[in-house]
Amino acid sequence: MYEPMGLIAGGGALPRLEAEGMRAAGRRVVGVGFSGVYEEDLPGLCDGFSAAGVLRPGSWARRLRRAGVTEAVMVGTVSRGGGGKTGLIYGPMRWVRNVPDWTALRVHLKQRKTDQRSQAVLATVADELTRLGITLVDTTRYIPEHLAEAGVMTEREPSAEQRADVEFGWPVLMQMNAMEVGQAVAIKARDIVAVEAIEGTDRMIERAGALCGKGWTLLKGAPEDKDRRFDVPTVGVQTIETLKAAGAGCVALAAGRTILLDKPAVLAAADAAGIAVVGV
Repeated sequence: MYEPMGLIAGGGALPRLEAEGMRAAGRRVVGVGFSGVYEEDLPGLCDGFSAAGVLRPGSWARRLRRAGVTEAVMVGTVSRGGGGKTGLIYGPMRWVRNVPDWTALRVHLKQRKTDQRSQAVLATVADELTRLGITLVDTTRYIPEHLAEAGVMTEREPSAEQRADVEFGWPVLMQMNAMEVGQAVAIKARDIVAVEAIEGTDRMIERAGALCGKGWTLLKGAPEDKDRRFDVPTVGVQTIETLKAAGAGCVALAAGRTILLDKPAVLAAADAAGIAVVGV
């Protein structure tokens, strides 16, 4: 009998896909959802579930250990920005909503004079969870069917111009990843139109559409050496709808390293929108 699998969950659809994938693999699912962030249907997909503050990793670990968990996946959105239920990190009420525990303070003390970028902070969080008996694992382990594949994934093929933009922009995207600037870039006619930063992909897409109109290409993904325990790039149906409204004509994704949030639905939405989706 497999031991239970832990799911540390933020918002969005990815925690649901992970829970379904774990159960399909025969694992019992023990979920810890970030208070005020996780989706309402998530507890019903877990064999055990509790809520905890986003700045309380010690509490996550204790709850999982009590359920016999030694390995966990940490996925889902937690916005750094202002409003909405996920605006918890830089929002004006962040300390009221999320009083940090001692483990969070240990992470802060370790990072405050070194690297403050998200990957470095998350790696330190992972180290602290390991110290507490919970090992974070590859977030794609239980959802391989939802990863981008190499080649064209939609009925619509990218144009020669769009293929040229992908070839031109891909090295730029990989360098951006290396510097942890962002995971997406917009290109048209071999010109960098917009890059993703803290605002997230959807807002960058809206900005790109306002700047260059129709026919541009979105590149999104991470390099092969990306730590897949957290922050794996994702694309959902909402992303496709935002791309359509912004006039995009093609999306290029890192094959095997980008998650499509319900892959069949994402590709169907792209075909309906006239957007080519290709894996690099």
